[in-house]
Amino acid sequence: MSADTPGPPRPAARFFAAVAVTLCAGLPAPAQEPPLSAIDWLSRSVSRPGGDAPPAAGQISEGVRLETIRVTPLGAPSPDAAGLLPAARAGLPADLWGPGPAEALARRLRNLPADTLPAARDLTYSLLLAELAPPADAGDAPGALFLARIDKLLDFGAVDQALALLETAGASSAATFRRRFDAALLVGREDRACAAMEALPATAPSYPARIFCLARHGDWSAADLTLRGARALGLLDPLEDALLSRFLDPEAPLPGGDMPAPPAAPSPLEWRLFEAIGAPIPTGTLPVAFAHADLRGVSGWRAQIAAAERLTRTGAVTPNRLLGLYTARRPAASGGLWERVAAVQRFEAALATKDAAELATALRDVWPHMVAAELESPFAALYAPRLRERTLPRPAAGLAFEIALLASDPATAQRAARTHDPADARETFLAALARGRPAVAEPPDALAAAIADAFDEGAPLDAAQRARLDSGRRGEAMLAALDTLALGAAGDLRAVTEGLAALHALDQGETARRAALELMLLERRG
Repeated sequence: MSADTPGPPRPAARFFAAVAVTLCAGLPAPAQEPPLSAIDWLSRSVSRPGGDAPPAAGQISEGVRLETIRVTPLGAPSPDAAGLLPAARAGLPADLWGPGPAEALARRLRNLPADTLPAARDLTYSLLLAELAPPADAGDAPGALFLARIDKLLDFGAVDQALALLETAGASSAATFRRRFDAALLVGREDRACAAMEALPATAPSYPARIFCLARHGDWSAADLTLRGARALGLLDPLEDALLSRFLDPEAPLPGGDMPAPPAAPSPLEWRLFEAIGAPIPTGTLPVAFAHADLRGVSGWRAQIAAAERLTRTGAVTPNRLLGLYTARRPAASGGLWERVAAVQRFEAALATKDAAELATALRDVWPHMVAAELESPFAALYAPRLRERTLPRPAAGLAFEIALLASDPATAQRAARTHDPADARETFLAALARGRPAVAEPPDALAAAIADAFDEGAPLDAAQRARLDSGRRGEAMLAALDTLALGAAGDLRAVTEGLAALHALDQGETARRAALELMLLERRG
């Protein structure tokens, strides 16, 4: 038990304690709800009596057939329309989703790979964060697309963006609360998560979540009473019981004798409880969203850098956040990550000098480290403009040229294409591609030829994509193009042409240009 003396129970504490006592009297306990998300690591932070799904046909009486009924409050704004960016600023038409179908769009969105080309990832972020009109059939599946957007943000590790979108939507369903609660735990906002729980009693928080929040609020006696009631009714699994018991009283004997081993895939609540009892689970092998826990300032420098690299790789945090950690202090060890940190620091120092030879050496030294960590694009975002201001000897000049082509800013890439003197056919093609006119150069290999075919104005679309565009399903066509482009990045040359051609047909020529350059310059195949 905490050394603090408990104060008078708050209204919420009295309510939860009364629930526990009532349950102990023998009333039916809430049934376990089915999974609410494609992300299998979400906590069971809500539970509803009877579950969310209606009984299957025939479960009530013979001859009675139950149909699924969807209810949408009249005049209530659809969460599918919520966004953080105006559609025009995101470079998308406001009616992108068109006729839908909403459930198919949600399924496609969830299935997009998180490990993809940076250009494709950035377009996906635009789809996730833009204010777009809901699909025309969204009333048949209200909020389905919104939940898929939240889940994909969490899949990218973009927890802050997911929380902002959840707060903008203002939805209070069990499904949205579950994601809001877990996302808040991952970024150290437990008190806000628990305050949201208290403000939304209709979400029926599960017993582990109730007990955790009661203790966070200092209502230790109510938390203990709720734990005992849930234990008496068999509502906790052995891990939950042990974690909550140790969380409330570090000295108390555990119900099962010993603390169970940490699960291979803990939920955010389980992860947070293990941390609270002094047995933190390393985040390196957990989903990337857990990496935010190491950026709260309580982890060591190495863990913070490793977490920032993972999150920068997926676009969840800015490259400047990573650079700040790289340059925070001098590495006290060598090998692995520390070699990368030292190389970045040497490059930073060389960039501040006027010595071109020293800068060239530092650039050739740091770049293999960025390639090994798949951080080429963040490095380009940080340094490409400054490198283009320097005159470097070859081969460093060619390397600086390629880094400029990886910059997300089209002006930086096009300026490099205009000013660089190509050393060979490959650099000639890259310069033409950066200007959006690869046809003026001879493709140096099969991949370049597949890319050039996609930029041909007569490049045909496959029949499925043409049907989507003809029926106004532009959003579905864009998701299909991103899927196809992922196949192209894995080595399918036909998919390269089809994916890039589809992006052009969808007025995403800049994304197509960036993706084509990344296919040529990044080792992401195989």
